[in-house]
Amino acid sequence: MGSTKHLKIKNTGILFELLTRQITADVLNDKKDSIAIKTMKKYFGEHSELGKELELYNVLMNEKFNSETHAEKLIEAVVKSRRKLSNKLLKLEKYNLIKAIKESYDIVNFFSSRIPNYKVFASVYKLFDYTTNQHRNDPTDEVRNKYAIVEHIISKRVDSSVKTNKIIETYKKQEKDLRLLTYSMLVDKFNNKYSDLNEQQKVLLQKYIQNISNTNSLREFINEEITRINKKLKKNVKSIEDKVTVIKLKEAITLTKNLTNHRVVKDSDVVNLMRYYELVEEINNVIAKG
Repeated sequence: MGSTKHLKIKNTGILFELLTRQITADVLNDKKDSIAIKTMKKYFGEHSELGKELELYNVLMNEKFNSETHAEKLIEAVVKSRRKLSNKLLKLEKYNLIKAIKESYDIVNFFSSRIPNYKVFASVYKLFDYTTNQHRNDPTDEVRNKYAIVEHIISKRVDSSVKTNKIIETYKKQEKDLRLLTYSMLVDKFNNKYSDLNEQQKVLLQKYIQNISNTNSLREFINEEITRINKKLKKNVKSIEDKVTVIKLKEAITLTKNLTNHRVVKDSDVVNLMRYYELVEEINNVIAKG
């Protein structure tokens, strides 16, 4: 008997996370024909074994309960579902996915990013491995990994708004009008800090990834968000005294129409909407502080 060794390169959850980051980078850099998008569409479809296993990873990574009993019941249900997957097909799909990544990216750089909740991803990987390779189970290691997942499930979510970029912290210390006038500098630096997205930006990217093949759904989402942002900006204009800033905000409001006047969603639409999210957040911070 021996403990399962975690292999980052074979962890379905981590593979998806790193591809998502690559898509994020490609979108924010306005890169056309993202290989990461094509790779994700090909290997993580809802009918693929990888896609099915990813759903099980997501359940254990994202669901929250208040008690250990509920957490353990959830793990039992997920393990039961995991046993129904075809290990032979999953192994083949994962082999082809890793091969595709190696052909398109520097594998060392691709896997060099720091992964939040890495230990939990590793514990889920090991739990699934034990589920399908019972002949070599290490009971101690199996229990240790199971309870690492339990602790993660019953832990409270951390409000991402608490994590504030150092640039924003410095920015907020400036005088009210100066902060408002220089928000564009923050927008220009946005591409350099895409790893620190706020919740709305994360939701947008998630929608973008999930609706790669359903442009109508993504178009509807973006139109709804632009309408909401437009109303928010119009309301905030009334709270601003600086005339130059008011003019810039009115221009920004007018430009929101450009994001809804064509049927096909472009990468630039996603980038611009993310910048509007940034703008709204900074204006809210200024008004709250002022």
